[in-house]
Amino acid sequence: MKRLFVLLGILCLVWASGCAPVLIGGGAAAGYKVGTDERGVGRIWDDTAITTKIKTRMIEDSVVKARKIDVDTTDGNVVLVGVVKTNAEVQRALEIARGVPGVKSVRSSLQVGDKTIGQSMDDKVIVSKIKTRLLSEPGIRSLNIDVDSAKGVVTLSGIVKTQVQKNRILAIAKEIGGTVRVIDFIKVKYP
Repeated sequence: MKRLFVLLGILCLVWASGCAPVLIGGGAAAGYKVGTDERGVGRIWDDTAITTKIKTRMIEDSVVKARKIDVDTTDGNVVLVGVVKTNAEVQRALEIARGVPGVKSVRSSLQVGDKTIGQSMDDKVIVSKIKTRLLSEPGIRSLNIDVDSAKGVVTLSGIVKTQVQKNRILAIAKEIGGTVRVIDFIKVKYP
């Protein structure tokens, strides 16, 4: 019951922040994630609040194009992924993320340049293939791993229990056709 209230609270926070595209079907996945995540419920709540605050500040900022930047937070550690137009935008995004209370570190795999529609579609296919492989991988809690791709550069973040799990996830990402490079921000809970 407590998890249900936490889940509802998280969804309300996301909704209230202006990040309205919350999918109903995502609620089931979020409930599963809360039950299987390596982090405690309080930490999940804190990470969601950090991500929401960063995205909200980016939306309000005149330099940053928030829709082009994916923000993921795990244990207060923020990862920024995407393709932006200028180095000034990268620096401003980093500044915004670092300015949010509770942020321990900010890592970036932001790229400067342009991204074509074809590259966007290729990235979606790469992410889909990696997530599909992770879902079927024994011993891997795939919802604990965030997978992003920008122009074929795959960024992985999240928490796993063991180095063996991390190594397997990295290997899967590297095996997928179209992957140019893999950036590893996965944390091992019990090294």
